[in-house]
Amino acid sequence: MGGTRIVVDADACPVKREIMDTAYPLSVPVLMVSSYDHHLEPEPGMDIAHVDRSSQSADLYILNRVGRGDIVVTGDYGLAAVALAKGAQAIGFRGQVYHNDTMDSLMARRHEQSVIRRNGGRTKGPKPMTSEDKTAFQQKLTKLLLAKQENV
Repeated sequence: MGGTRIVVDADACPVKREIMDTAYPLSVPVLMVSSYDHHLEPEPGMDIAHVDRSSQSADLYILNRVGRGDIVVTGDYGLAAVALAKGAQAIGFRGQVYHNDTMDSLMARRHEQSVIRRNGGRTKGPKPMTSEDKTAFQQKLTKLLLAKQENV
């Protein structure tokens, strides 16, 4: 598919299976980036990059390798914002396709929640993933990949 590749922030990724089930039939290579603390089983169409366990290692590895045409799968708004700036597309674990025009508000909300936590407050984490969430993710990823295929 003309240089398209899926790059996954894999440590906390709950949709690894859905990524592979979507990418493999379309012959789209997948790079899973994970710390050494997380074991990933290799499979056809998947490359695995293990990085050290420091908090930004996977993000830095991804950002140093991602480029125009790639799709980054992440739950990290900061990583998504920089991937977009490098010409990649980005999608969240629940199928939210990130866009430049919405990143400012997402980053502002992330900052506000960080300030609340830093001051001893509590914020809600994400809801547990459901099978519907995984299906929605897979549908959005399929749509992104098919749109890229049509534009080749």
